[in-house]
Amino acid sequence: MRNALGLMLASVVAAVVIAAGGWFYYSSRADQAAPKTIAARAADPLPAQAKLAAKDDVATTAAIAAKPAAPAPAPAPAPMPVQQKSTCANPNALGVSRVVEIDTTGGPGFGFDHFKQFDFLTDKEVVLTFDDGPWPVNTPAVLKALADECTKGLFFSVGKHATYHPEILRQVLAQGHTVGAHTWSHVNLNGKKMTEQMAKDEVEKGFSAVRFALGTNPAPFFRFPQLQHNPAIVSYFGTRNVAMFSTDIDSFDFRKGATPEKIIETVMTRLDKLGKGIILMHDFQKHTGEAMPALLARLKAGGYKVVQMKAKTTFQTLPEYDEALLKDLKVPTSSARPIGSVVQTVSQ
Repeated sequence: MRNALGLMLASVVAAVVIAAGGWFYYSSRADQAAPKTIAARAADPLPAQAKLAAKDDVATTAAIAAKPAAPAPAPAPAPMPVQQKSTCANPNALGVSRVVEIDTTGGPGFGFDHFKQFDFLTDKEVVLTFDDGPWPVNTPAVLKALADECTKGLFFSVGKHATYHPEILRQVLAQGHTVGAHTWSHVNLNGKKMTEQMAKDEVEKGFSAVRFALGTNPAPFFRFPQLQHNPAIVSYFGTRNVAMFSTDIDSFDFRKGATPEKIIETVMTRLDKLGKGIILMHDFQKHTGEAMPALLARLKAGGYKVVQMKAKTTFQTLPEYDEALLKDLKVPTSSARPIGSVVQTVSQ
């Protein structure tokens, strides 16, 4: 009886010991698997691997920081904006026979009325140039005639006119034409009361106004009003890397009594004599826009080809003139940003 009772007690004790051991084991595993509190995790030291990674990262960063910074490269002139190529709907269009890119370093001059150095046109080649715009009705009429013949021109904009009608000047650029400057107010830079500083102000403010209207840098191309070449500014353009334009063939479309017919005959008579050349016209003049369709037709019938002139780089305006222009125009600083930096089409 006692043996039976002892055996029973031994069995109970064994069961209790086994149960206690199992409880301790599973409790320990549960503690390891349970997520640590924020405090516990913060108190835990980093695992050895993490410490090594952190050490390596700090060492690498320190090594980079310890190296002397490479000198910043000098800012390169901004390239000219690239317009998208458009297909020509006119199979018999005058078109553009070739495009020439001008390196304006040192201020080269073009147009044999004043500059004799660069004879780059071959027989039967012409460059179409337009001064004094942009202007309502007249500039769009010129643009339409050029677009109908899928050909391109070079526009020298007056700064004031650019601020009056920036939307028109942006159309000129958007259609793939080259845009340069023609002073701020079309004043004669060789005038008796014109000082060198006044002439410089007219030039620089004119370029700033064109840049403001376009929302991007114009070409470093310039034509002197009335073809009056101020010697000091000619030298100055050498330092600013601006190409200067005179002409070979003046249309005289600005003269009193000019008509579309007279403009065409003036241009073609001179052109047929020279055989080639840079043609001076004015998109500011009403009769010029009216003459353009027939003039382009005459050029095509005469076997003439259009050469487009583009600049290798853009013109970099001077900040002091940009600021002075915005102040004069009473433009809020927040509105001075080009539209392309404010509004962009992300889907259509």
